[in-house]
Amino acid sequence: MESLKVIKIGGNVIDNDLALERFLRDFATVEGRKILVHGGGKLATRMAERLEIKQTMVEGRRVTDKATLDVVTMVYAGLINKRIVAMLQSLGCNAMGLSGADGGVIRANRRSPEPIDFGFVGDIAEVDGKRLQQLTAEGITPVICSIMHDGKGGLLNCNADSVASAVAAGVAREGAAELHFCFDKAGVLRDVNDPSSLISEITAESYPALKAEGVISDGMIPKVENALRSVAEGLQRVVIKHSDELANADAGTTIR
Repeated sequence: MESLKVIKIGGNVIDNDLALERFLRDFATVEGRKILVHGGGKLATRMAERLEIKQTMVEGRRVTDKATLDVVTMVYAGLINKRIVAMLQSLGCNAMGLSGADGGVIRANRRSPEPIDFGFVGDIAEVDGKRLQQLTAEGITPVICSIMHDGKGGLLNCNADSVASAVAAGVAREGAAELHFCFDKAGVLRDVNDPSSLISEITAESYPALKAEGVISDGMIPKVENALRSVAEGLQRVVIKHSDELANADAGTTIR
């Protein structure tokens, strides 16, 4: 069976209409079966600020109280998701927007309040990889946001990188899969202001030192940690790259 590509888009690309359009045009031309997972944290932050809802981030992860949960649900599962689906449809890609609750494709458990209470934040518990594989086999491209359900009627905000990793691992149990994280940088950089400082490869052995040195910090921490977890779970490859380099197989940082 051909490898199913799980591609996650985030960072400033979501906020930049031209960058997002370029990426979606490239994504629409990717051959074979594929799934798109998207974030959109900056837009949610701006919306929350307009509503005077204070936002708190810890190591790149959003603390989600009830008011913030309402905002991220509206922004992630509504505005951003449907914009992307509509754009892909115009490009000839038969996209279907999903939250974790739709079709019961992804269930999460509310995270323990210890040692940090993240509020209505979930950790992925179960992915229906078979159903996602079936959708792609029927020519449908799932577009998955980071709002999950808990199986008890509640919604939970999940880190989009974690969702992408869990989706990739879930579909990999049903067949070959690979994972691509696409954002507004060339990959993992030693100096975030220097595109030439790309780290071409990161392993489980090299990561702890990079984190301790502060080379990998903030929002890059969950991205790399989820990539390492995905590799350990048997994905064929995980790549972190610039959204403009989606079609370039040699671009970005490879996680092994």
